[in-house]
Amino acid sequence: MKLPRTRKRISLGGVAVLLISSQLIAQILGFLRTKLVNANFVAVGPHSTDSYFAAFTVPDFFFYTISAGALGVAFMPVLADHLARGDRKGMWLLVSSLLNFLGIIMLCVAVVIFVFARPIMHDIVAPKLGPAQLHDSVTIMRFICLDPLFFTISGILTATQQSLGRFFFYATAPLLYNGSIIVSALIFSTLSPNNGGPGHLGIAGLGIGALVGAILQLGVVLVGTYGTGFRWRPIVMWKRQDFHQVLRNLPPRSIDQGIDQIESIVETNVATRLGPGNVSYYNNAYTLMTAPVLLIGTAISTAVFPRLNNRLSKGRPDLFRQDFSRYMRLIIWISLPVVVICFFGRGYLARLIFSRNSGDIALVFGFLTFAILFNTLYTIMSRWFYAQKDTRTPLYVSLFTISLNIILAFWLGSSRTYGLQGLAVAQSIAAAAEVTILAIIMAIRDHKLFDEVFWSGVFRTVSVTGFTLAAGYITVGFIPLGDHDRGFVTLGTKVLILAVVTLSTHLLLSGLFGLEEAQPFWSWIRRLLYRPVKVEY
Repeated sequence: MKLPRTRKRISLGGVAVLLISSQLIAQILGFLRTKLVNANFVAVGPHSTDSYFAAFTVPDFFFYTISAGALGVAFMPVLADHLARGDRKGMWLLVSSLLNFLGIIMLCVAVVIFVFARPIMHDIVAPKLGPAQLHDSVTIMRFICLDPLFFTISGILTATQQSLGRFFFYATAPLLYNGSIIVSALIFSTLSPNNGGPGHLGIAGLGIGALVGAILQLGVVLVGTYGTGFRWRPIVMWKRQDFHQVLRNLPPRSIDQGIDQIESIVETNVATRLGPGNVSYYNNAYTLMTAPVLLIGTAISTAVFPRLNNRLSKGRPDLFRQDFSRYMRLIIWISLPVVVICFFGRGYLARLIFSRNSGDIALVFGFLTFAILFNTLYTIMSRWFYAQKDTRTPLYVSLFTISLNIILAFWLGSSRTYGLQGLAVAQSIAAAAEVTILAIIMAIRDHKLFDEVFWSGVFRTVSVTGFTLAAGYITVGFIPLGDHDRGFVTLGTKVLILAVVTLSTHLLLSGLFGLEEAQPFWSWIRRLLYRPVKVEY
């Protein structure tokens, strides 16, 4: 019998390519969005970008705390169980119940944010914002108070689509969000009083762009449900065991995500106390840090997660272990040269994203580059636990490491110690501690997980990275960042040269060292060079 179209799956490699490509486009748009915000609005003074960056902390907190846990790791394993049993009806009842339950909660959250936006911003998030900045920040927060609701609905539907093998709409929908903010930055910059405009909206108009973007993103996701057989029902199946299972898995993951956002709020609070502009500088550096994490870690882990769930649903822990080990080595192999590129290219990238005062951003980003590897590893390591429906262990580890980060942020981020750079150091230390603790727990639970094959591959990758590091250092010596280097062509060319030399060195030596992760690339090169050509006479 012919399978329905929702069960026709593209290969895992195809999914990974799709997600990495979409993440690359999303990161380019996100980079462009941040650059346009920086270029069209000032970082210091009334109506500055500090208000823009501060406004998103609380809506993000509620989204991640209440619903993010259900959107993937607490929800998809249960969906995988339904699909393994062929129970489509039960799956759709679960989806409707979760949509209705979380939708009601997020609607109430939107009302709370709208009503209490001013005291939340003034008393908790950014107590040192000036009157004009506070007004702009409150206005933006009220515009985007419904965004967590729209993102929650989108997240539940895309998690369902991923379980059915549909990744296109999950991959493309977020592009509209960034695109909408980009358009709003171009439109409302002309209204900013700092640019001679009337000042009715100015930077606060970016909130309109974020709201419209969230609506457009939801629209694309809704189109993606066509052909899946889903029909929304206005019910909440309180007595269903699968609904209870998701709700049991939700609190640990939600708290885990929520304390991550508390960390962001604390960092914003500390940055505002260091003086005007520091919220913007730190957020710009943080944006540069998260780009490779999303591009590599999140994209690959998202592609792999349904496969890991499927292995366990079918009672194959041996294949689960094998797949996880292989993709963790792959992430390490890809991440290390990227860290090298980011570290040596920090000055170029900071000036690309923020031409004014880019030295502050480059300095902070330099310390944050060490967190890239550990945050990227966390994306795949956490899914090892989530695939086994264990959301509590990552929570307990996060409670410790984020508490450590908050303590270090107040200590190292003080104006009496290291200031803004101290926040970056605290972030990197906490990320390293989190991955180390999770790895120890994983090794205790599964003694075969980190075997000789795994460590052999990791050690050879690290050895190759030593040569990659030398190549990056030498390259930067030939193309130093000049005082008058400006513009995308000049800076982009230097970043491109650095990336090409570093990655080429990494690929070449990986092939010589016989690393499994490099074999697909060299096999493709050999096919390209030695493919027979048919000649007709």
